[in-house]
Amino acid sequence: MNARSQTFELELEGHQVDEAVASIFHTVLLHRCLGKFCYKQEVSYSVGTVGYEDVDCDFIDFTYVRCSSYNLDRTLKSEITGFSEALRGNEGPGQGQISLEFYQKKKTRWPFHTECIPWEVWNVRLQLIKLNNENERQLYREKIGELLSEKILYIAEVMNRHDYVPKMPNQSEVDLIFDTTYPDLQPYLFKLSFLTSGPSMNTVGSTMKKLIKETLSF
Repeated sequence: MNARSQTFELELEGHQVDEAVASIFHTVLLHRCLGKFCYKQEVSYSVGTVGYEDVDCDFIDFTYVRCSSYNLDRTLKSEITGFSEALRGNEGPGQGQISLEFYQKKKTRWPFHTECIPWEVWNVRLQLIKLNNENERQLYREKIGELLSEKILYIAEVMNRHDYVPKMPNQSEVDLIFDTTYPDLQPYLFKLSFLTSGPSMNTVGSTMKKLIKETLSF
């Protein structure tokens, strides 16, 4: 199976990384989480409800919606923070990619381990920039908010397509499709990973220059 993939590219200041990535990945998981399954029989079940909450960003003019799950947020925050710290570290390259991968498990015969088969991957590719003053910083936080709004709408568009998702499992196979360890919801199995590579020589990205120039021209 070939996993379908989506990649978003952004140029951000270091303090904006956590919020930008979280807004994208939480939005994806909003569509990839169900309520807890309650099986009555092997193939008969009911699905619980999922709570939602608004999140206002501190460093970007943007508000997004996420599942109101403390444990899910903690899972994402742990990996995103590690990625952000690697990007912003003194010896960090200032550019990198973080990925949210959905997969399903396939049972294999002993003595082989269970096979994990990815079916959807969301990538966020980031380049760190450094702005010169507070005026530029204010203009850019507004523009990044507009860009993230476009990304969120695109995610919703992708989710409405009739693309492959694993079929609803029987009770004996639910752990092959869903992560059942969360007490308040049931996401499709997923994992996060990131990498950083190649030193960056840019202090102000070309995208930021263009956006500020367009804004000042009005």
